[in-house]
Amino acid sequence: MLAVEKKKKYTADDYMMLEEGAPFQLVENDLIMSPSPSLAHQLVLGEFYDLIKGFIKTTNSQGLVVLSPMDVRFDNDNIFQPDLIYISREKINEIVKDIIEGAPDLVIEILSPSNAYYDLRQKKDIYQKYGVKEYIIVDPIAFNCELYVLKDGVYQLHQKAEKTEPLNSVLLSGLTFDLNKIFNF
Repeated sequence: MLAVEKKKKYTADDYMMLEEGAPFQLVENDLIMSPSPSLAHQLVLGEFYDLIKGFIKTTNSQGLVVLSPMDVRFDNDNIFQPDLIYISREKINEIVKDIIEGAPDLVIEILSPSNAYYDLRQKKDIYQKYGVKEYIIVDPIAFNCELYVLKDGVYQLHQKAEKTEPLNSVLLSGLTFDLNKIFNF
């Protein structure tokens, strides 16, 4: 296992010195380690990816959809690896570098016991602060999703959907997630 020097505060420079693939994220100057995701997490993630990728292709949206692990740097204190990100064609040249430098348009986080606190609190606050337009929180244990939309700089809960209900993206107008299929594992 990778030994990390114990410090009170870590920076983006410290984070970038980690071994590639190290299971860490930088959240408010803390290095947060997570175990690998569960099978349910990965199956749900794959379904969301397939649906968004298919939607982009069929609508000729020309955006970019990326699975974790992919570093997204918001500032010198926060580098996250969201489970899934979507970047619109208009923003690609602005924020896509070796890592993503700035806010994607859409972020999906799938909750697990080791990350729920960060996804629901600290990371959500950073996504809001830096302008992620749509944030979807997926709970594969309770079989539901919450979709937040950024309005006037503040997240508004747009929709909470259970397993038997569709979840409708606002950002990608016309994209509906059939949660019954997504949670079919």
